[in-house]
Amino acid sequence: MTRLAEYRGTHELLINLVLRELRGRFKRSLLGWSWSLINPLATILIFWVVFSSFLKVQPPTGDPSGLKSFVLFLVCGLLPYRFLADSMGSSVESLIANANLVKKVYFPRELLVVATIGSLVVTFLIELGVFCIVLVAFGNMVLPWIPMLLVLVVIETCLALGIALVLAPLNVYLRDVKHFIGIALQLLFYSAPIVYPITLVPKHADILGVDIALRDVYELNPLVAMIDCFRAVLYDLKFPETGDLLYLTGWAVGLIIFGHWVFGRLDRRLAEEV
Repeated sequence: MTRLAEYRGTHELLINLVLRELRGRFKRSLLGWSWSLINPLATILIFWVVFSSFLKVQPPTGDPSGLKSFVLFLVCGLLPYRFLADSMGSSVESLIANANLVKKVYFPRELLVVATIGSLVVTFLIELGVFCIVLVAFGNMVLPWIPMLLVLVVIETCLALGIALVLAPLNVYLRDVKHFIGIALQLLFYSAPIVYPITLVPKHADILGVDIALRDVYELNPLVAMIDCFRAVLYDLKFPETGDLLYLTGWAVGLIIFGHWVFGRLDRRLAEEV
């Protein structure tokens, strides 16, 4: 039986797994789904107090939107980063957390990873919806850009899924992977223009007497292109740079193919190792 044949007829199982993930996330929670609304609003409020009242950071001006708010500038980059970070952090345990299911029933185990990412997409969309309402309240008419925003969500979901398909089975064989992810996420956070504009990264740097095109090296990180694309749509109200969009799409497609290949290679002994 080919992998493609295994996936046929599994959409109901996938939907049930996603719903189970969503129910489990808010199980025994007093406020339940309300946390999906409270979290982004609390994030915006906290950063508002810290960066606008205490640090008084001067924000870049949106072009052509004219928006000038460091908190909104920050959240434009923070939301897509958090989705990627949550995807990596949650999916890495998705197979181990469902060990009994993996051992007792045969089905495409990738569905457990896909269900984890799918449940996070739902939360991500709710957070983006709340943020769009806040942007509109501040005069940034983001509504015409929502179709482009959804395209970016699809691209980032593919990118996150590709990474998850590598990390989840690797963590079954080598439990150090989940600890490594914590360190990697801290590095990723500061390796992209989330809390600072990209213009602060020097174009050239002299390292040991050698002139390095530092900005070009920095922009090889796909997270940089991703943050730039989301910020262009949400903060500047303009179409993302075509080069960034193509570069990010290339990474997403490449990671999906690579992740599927890695998962297929490591899938054979998952039931024994999990």
